[in-house]
Amino acid sequence: MTNSRMNPKVDEYLSKAKKWKAEYEKLRQIVLDCELTEEFKWMHPCYTFEKKNIVLIHGFKDYCALLFHKGALLQDAHGILIQQTENVQAARQIRFTDVQEIVEMVTILKAYIFEAIEVEKAGLEVNFKKNTEFIIPEELQNKFDEIPALKTAFEALTPGRQRAYILYFSEPKQSKTRESRVEKCMQQILNGKGLND
Repeated sequence: MTNSRMNPKVDEYLSKAKKWKAEYEKLRQIVLDCELTEEFKWMHPCYTFEKKNIVLIHGFKDYCALLFHKGALLQDAHGILIQQTENVQAARQIRFTDVQEIVEMVTILKAYIFEAIEVEKAGLEVNFKKNTEFIIPEELQNKFDEIPALKTAFEALTPGRQRAYILYFSEPKQSKTRESRVEKCMQQILNGKGLND
């Protein structure tokens, strides 16, 4: 592992890590051994090949993970890739709860990383679901019918923003709650803003 490839922002991130520090450091060493460029994106160590995201190291309460940005395209010969939630389309994680698990999997992890690099070299892309494949909740459709400008504003949003709203509005079981969410977000949609803008 050459120090010239180590990003000072990642050094700082690791120095402040309260949990998973040993795991992060081991994962970092493995990824850097695979000749990737170390960057710091989305507040996490991110590793790229020719400016394309390959893997990200991140931690949660119960586990830390190596996230493959296009994990859905990997063969997953060992059946260890996890789809974080049903709405995640491209990324897949390999999760760890202690450094020993990582040590035992070094060879496998490197094989997955090299496969991910090959996916990038080949220019492969994940086929994302189109927003038309997501069902517009009835409560949102009613507002579209009532206020045509809302529908126009919604359709002008990026596909990702549309999807975020659709998923957010569809989540609650009760119609009353779905309606309330639509009401609260209407002005934001009319202003051309995404759910988290």
